[in-house]
Order: sequence, then C-alpha cells, then structure tokens
Amino acid sequence: MFVSPFRLSFFTFLDLNFNLNLNLNTAVTPSLPFILAPSRFTPPLESRAHLEMHGRRNIIVGGVVILLSLTAVSADQCAAGSKEVAGNWYCQPVEAIKYSNVGSPGTYNQITNMGTDGSCSSTPKSFSGPLAPLDEEVSFHFRGPISLKQFAAYTLSSAKKREEPVLQERAHGSHHRHLHNRPRSEPAHQEQERDGQPPFISAVIDGKLVSWSNPNYVAAATPQPANANPAPAPAPAPAAKTTAQAAPAKSPEPAPASPSTGGAGTYNRIGYYNSASQTLDNLAFLGNYGGQGSGVFDYKFGASLAYANSAGTGGASSPQILADTLLTSDVEIVVMSGKDCSDGGCGYTRPGSVTHHGFDGADKVFMIEYSMPSDGKTGFNGDMPAIWMLNAQIPRTLQYGDADCSCWESGCGEFDIAEALNSGSTFLKSTLHTNKPAGDSDYIVRPTSNTMKLAVVFESSSSTIHIQVLPDNTEFPTSISANDISTVCSASSEKLTSNFQVT
Repeated sequence: MFVSPFRLSFFTFLDLNFNLNLNLNTAVTPSLPFILAPSRFTPPLESRAHLEMHGRRNIIVGGVVILLSLTAVSADQCAAGSKEVAGNWYCQPVEAIKYSNVGSPGTYNQITNMGTDGSCSSTPKSFSGPLAPLDEEVSFHFRGPISLKQFAAYTLSSAKKREEPVLQERAHGSHHRHLHNRPRSEPAHQEQERDGQPPFISAVIDGKLVSWSNPNYVAAATPQPANANPAPAPAPAPAAKTTAQAAPAKSPEPAPASPSTGGAGTYNRIGYYNSASQTLDNLAFLGNYGGQGSGVFDYKFGASLAYANSAGTGGASSPQILADTLLTSDVEIVVMSGKDCSDGGCGYTRPGSVTHHGFDGADKVFMIEYSMPSDGKTGFNGDMPAIWMLNAQIPRTLQYGDADCSCWESGCGEFDIAEALNSGSTFLKSTLHTNKPAGDSDYIVRPTSNTMKLAVVFESSSSTIHIQVLPDNTEFPTSISANDISTVCSASSEKLTSNFQVT
C-alpha cells in the first residue's frame, strides 16, 4: 500500500471506485462504454493525510475509460453469488487465492537520482520472466489496526537439507474459519490506495470488460515530521548504518524437533520475528519517519525511511524490535531484511535514508501470524488494516510523493495481500499492481478476535503467487521442503480456493 505521509493541499481527487478484476468464467468482448461517476475526496490539512496508493487509488480528475477486447480465465467462486458492501462487490469467502501466469515482459522507470531541487531522474529498466517484476527485492508493509505476532521469510535452495515439517500438529489444531467474499467485477472496488499505477486497469463492469487510463498521479504537499524543526533534518545517527542484528534481540528460537527430509528443494528461513518472545533474526522494522532519530526529512521529498521505534509509531536512532503491540489505524510499518545497503547492492537510494535490502528472488515464501481487531475509527484509513508488498526500490527512494521519484507508477510492482477497502470491513481483498494489473473477487475473512496464519508463496516454475490461510497449529520452522510447500498450497478444497489467471 502506498500511504503518503505528506499533508495534502486543496487537491480534489477522482476516486476510481472500480473493481480491479479480470476474473471471468468466459471470454467477454465489451461493446458499450461505461460512464464513471466520480466521488470527491478532500483530505483534512490537519491530519497526516496519506495519498495512499496501496489500496485505493486517488488520482486527478481525468481518468479515461477505454474499451479493450481481452480474455481472462478464472475459477473463482462468484457463481455462488456476490454482494455489494459500501460500494465494493464481493463474491465468496475463501481460504486460498491463487494468481497464475504472473510475470510478463515490460519496462519501468528506475530512479537514478533525487536532486536537491526536488527533481528526479530515471532510466528505463526492462524485466521479464516468471513473476517479474516482483521477482526483484520486495518490502513488506503492515497498516493498522493490526497486531503482528510472527513473520518469517524463506528463499529456495536447491541443496537438500534437514527441515521441519511445515504443519506440526498440536493437541487441537482446528482450521481457520476466517474466510470471506472477494470483490466481484462491478463498479465498486475502492481501488487500494497505492503510490503509482500502471497506465491501464481492467475491470468487468456489468458483464463488460473495460479498461481505463490513470495518467495523472499528483504528489501531496510535504509536512514536517513530529519533532522536526523547519530547518534541514539531522543527519542519520551512526547507528542507522548497523543492521537489525544490532537491536537488543534474542537469538532465534530453537528449531522444533522431528526433522524431515526435503524433496526437490528446500526453503530456508532467512528472517524471523516473534512478538511474544521478542525474537528478531535478520529483519529490520522501518517506517516513513525520517528525521526522527535516523533517516532524513526535507520539504522536497518529505520523510525518508527511518528505523521504527518499538511501538511502531515514530522513528528511532537504531534498530528496534517491534513490541507485542497493536498498531492503530493508519500506522504503517515496513519489514525488510536485516542487511543494510552499505554493500552497494541496492542500486540508487535516497541520500541520507535508512536503507535495507528486501526479499529477493522468484522463489520465496512468507509466513505471517497476525490479528486485525477493529478500533472503531473512521475517516481516512480508519479501521482499514492491510498487508502488502512493494518493489523495495519504492520505499528506498520515495513511497509517498511525486510520482516521478518512484518507480511505482511505471509498474515496478506492488502486491496487496490482504486489505480492507472500507472502514470496519471484515473482508480482505488482494490486488496485483504490475504492468499486468489484476484483482481477485473473492476474499479472506478479517481476523478481528483471533489471530490468523497466512502463507504467501512465490513459485517460478508455475509462475504463480499463492495466498493460503494456514491451520492455527502451523509453526514457522527454520526450513521447509518444496514438497511441504506444495502440500500447503493444495490443502484447501475447490470451493474454498479462488483461481485467477492474469492475462
């Protein structure tokens, strides 16, 4: 999600309340135009109004509807019915959402310089292959209200190693019941607020497939961070160059006993966090809090990334472990690798920013345990939790602000994993933002009272991204066999699985 921490001036945006959806049971060739009825959105100047690009896309008036003849293939659950909730259409609750045929050749604008005058330079970068461009380094983002309990990142190794079974049963392991409908192809999906956007988005409106152009993303005005004077922001503290290992973290929890033998490959855990034990291994918690202890702030680009404090509500001078806490509405934290960019391997980054590597590769797995209790807030991003990932170049340059200073709009990649589209919603939707944008219409039920465990699996051999609700008794082992991952991704019944083929 792209949530701008910049204060907006008197910008009025056209809120494109479309369902980003290519899910069809048959091919459709549209013949009639669709008339868009815009809604007005004027953020309050007093608040930290975010031009959020992660979920709902707010753009200057001028979106043009264009008809295209496209074909989409899917096996979603919309035939069982759909319903409209607060302007968004949802089909059925599911346990698994599978995007196939992900990754097609394209080009995005890679940022190469951010000038002191606020201007930015870029150069075209080509990408291709399975899951591209999300096979590049990605960052993980969490927006409240959310309580993050566990997070684990894995990458595939061809070497056979000892590993624990992914589903280690406990005395009473019941399957999660958090399953919901997903938005259907109708003019309702409040497009998730994100930073840039590819040139065209497609949707099925009243049985007709249409696309519209979103050419004009406008940056918000820049506020000063809490504790900053109107003078240049302080240089990052020396500690900001250390890795997340510098935090007062405990050593990783011991791996469970009963190892099993891997199959065609092994996913090795490269980062882990546990809120209850305050365990942190090779991860860093960051936020757009530049100028508060670390990172930088200026009136051209606003706040850079900084180390987040233990509450996740502000900056810190050195890496901290996120407390076992609830992030309230509109509070966002970023999770990246514990390895910083001092090795020069991150490409261009904003000068003075705290920068870390993301999670690289076309074969990677993420396991998350979280809850999303309602905090009753309304207004901008009120009670609208979300989990999403971005191409890591975005937060390392500019997540919120001038589109020319971010690769987002040119399609370097964002994937909304589980996002509430309106205040208080218990339906979590997913959306893919690349040069081939798409959004599934079924949904996962928001875990408001209990925690939910979720896996996100990137598999290059099948060009798929799989979101899977896990049993409550699932553990996050130090390694997982590829065979176990395959078992996990086929655990849900056909009626609880939504298949979406990107075209």
